[in-house]
Amino acid sequence: MKSDIILKDESYAVMGACFEVYKTMGPGFLESVYQECLTIEFSARQIPFIEKPCLNLTFKGTPLKQIYVPDFLCYGEMLLEIKAVKNLLDDFRAQTVNYLKATKKQLALLVNFGHYPQLEYERFVNDPLSRVSRIS
Repeated sequence: MKSDIILKDESYAVMGACFEVYKTMGPGFLESVYQECLTIEFSARQIPFIEKPCLNLTFKGTPLKQIYVPDFLCYGEMLLEIKAVKNLLDDFRAQTVNYLKATKKQLALLVNFGHYPQLEYERFVNDPLSRVSRIS
């Protein structure tokens, strides 16, 4: 039986690394600190990733001069946007959804290391037959 969860094992692996960084570091650091910690944790867990990749955007098939630089691209199909703020805002969600649609990647994770008392995260799935949906 095929799982309906997009990139299930991969997203669990990435979130496991995020939980470990949060457990070890806690909230209160700048986003750049969590970024650096994640590169170490991803490498230790052998999670394939590219830090700050430049992804091309198109409009109606025409390449744009503007590019999108997510915090991470994991497994070649999963965008990871990290934040270090008190709470996730709708602006962050909208940005994540737009980047997911524009890059045509399958999954985006929006992870907030600044939230207390636990890591805050949301999952966004790009279903080409419908809209992007948020699964928290």
